Amino acid sequence: MKRSQINAALKEMEAMVSRCGFALPPFCSFTPEQWREKGHDYDEVRENMLGWDITDYGMGRFDELGFSLITIRNGNRRMPEKYTKTYAEKLLYIKEGQYSPMHFHWLKAEDIINRGGGNVLIRVYNATQDEDLDRVNDVTVHVDGRELTAPAGTQVRLTPGESITIYPRMYHDFTVEEGSGPVLLGEVSQCNDDDTDNRFYGELGRFPTIEEDEPPYRLLCSEYPPAK
Repeated sequence: MKRSQINAALKEMEAMVSRCGFALPPFCSFTPEQWREKGHDYDEVRENMLGWDITDYGMGRFDELGFSLITIRNGNRRMPEKYTKTYAEKLLYIKEGQYSPMHFHWLKAEDIINRGGGNVLIRVYNATQDEDLDRVNDVTVHVDGRELTAPAGTQVRLTPGESITIYPRMYHDFTVEEGSGPVLLGEVSQCNDDDTDNRFYGELGRFPTIEEDEPPYRLLCSEYPPAK
């Protein structure tokens, strides 16, 4: 992705967050210049990859495959003695035409919440023992405290305010219902570890390859400089 595309995506998400009345923590407004002056008191942000993020799954088709997100809080499974939080929180911004592909987590359970905007469609399958899609057996889902049984491959529709619980080894993808507009999603979960706890149904990457065609508006969570 070009840096100009990333900057535009971050500004668009920032505007959506504001429209939905969600106030962000101060570190989300730090400029690249300010980050160069930050000391070890911000190690939690650096080491737990808090802050702004973009994924195009390494495919270079962000408008079709990918979304923008902010990690607001997170623990760290690799440093549990230093970071004892067992939970995480994110905001995700996905537009019509974008897609988050089918995947599950071995360890993480998560609630996906529609915080505002349009409607999100989340398709669910169980995983087989050999980690394929179980296209036969029904899926038990919990939507805002209500237990539902749905056929494999059902798309659960979440309007603003609604949520679904995604359990470990439950395959899921999501996209925006056509004509409903972009969606701000919340994610409340156990600790997030994108390096070891994502099982995609197809071979995919995670972070974009960046072409620097203009200065960064915000640093991504993978770009922080070392503590001063």
